[in-house]
Amino acid sequence: MIDKKKILQDLHGRDHAYLRISLIERCNLRCSYCMPEEGVPLSPKSHLMTNDEIYEIAKTFVKHGVTKIRLTGGEPLVRKDIPVILKQLATLPVELSITSNAVIIDKFIPVLKEYGVNNINVSLDSLDAEKFKHITRRDQFTKVYNNILLLVKEGFNVKVNAVLMKGFNENEIIDFIHFTKDLPVSVRFIEFMPFDGNKWDMSKMVSYADVMELVNKEFPETSIERLQDAKNDTSKNYKIKDYKGSFAIISSVTNPFCDSCNRLRLTANGQLKNCLFSSGESDLLTALRAGKPIEPIIQNAVHAKFKVRGGMDTLEKLQEPKLHNNNRSMITIGG
Repeated sequence: MIDKKKILQDLHGRDHAYLRISLIERCNLRCSYCMPEEGVPLSPKSHLMTNDEIYEIAKTFVKHGVTKIRLTGGEPLVRKDIPVILKQLATLPVELSITSNAVIIDKFIPVLKEYGVNNINVSLDSLDAEKFKHITRRDQFTKVYNNILLLVKEGFNVKVNAVLMKGFNENEIIDFIHFTKDLPVSVRFIEFMPFDGNKWDMSKMVSYADVMELVNKEFPETSIERLQDAKNDTSKNYKIKDYKGSFAIISSVTNPFCDSCNRLRLTANGQLKNCLFSSGESDLLTALRAGKPIEPIIQNAVHAKFKVRGGMDTLEKLQEPKLHNNNRSMITIGG
């Protein structure tokens, strides 16, 4: 039975308590799976949410049941008013977290601590400096690597996100797992997903099964521990016995977690996306600026959510370009 008073409950009975807010479309890296090589047209500054608008929209979601907010980008830390945004959101009864590429995060450690942002996801697709430079089109590997170590030292809960691409970094899977031997981090392997301009095709994808095949070849069965996944977790979690950290696989393509999805995404220009794979968007910012209530828009967007992957419920549909080419590039959605 669907409760019509719960505007964050979809028609499949899923309650959405997790809101990911993109603060900015710009980034100081140029990762090929996220941004097309030719770049993307950016929204004019006047079309982006102000810090007060971010707070007002977030407050509405929290009122209706959101308990977790993750800040994303582009790179959220390049937004100049990030301390103000954190200060405002920290007044809400939510768990605040952030996803960053960690290039400049060392400058923000005091403000992150001040406003209780303890959970930090860092994007890192290679442990090899040259490959990192190739995929990001920037020479920042040493800075990112050292900042991950610094975050751990400073007591943050760090997850390292690696998008796997065949022929590029699948030969580093075991290296990434060994990275968790002495560091209490979680390395999360993410299946390469289709977005506008990232030249996705199935042959480039390293699947959950591929990862586990390599793991089982490298480590004795008795040393591979299956961990208890958290409620609504997107990842399947493991660790190697006696390693300080852990690893996980986010299998959005081959083994999606749609049944327990509790996530919504708000883009930097105030559009609500009910699914990462969906090309549909709902404009909250225009209504807010016009003084109109945004709850009906939110409810309609949530009710329109498909059961699986934006309606692409088979791998055959996922491989049909016209079904996902109308989606944004990843940088303008928010990770």
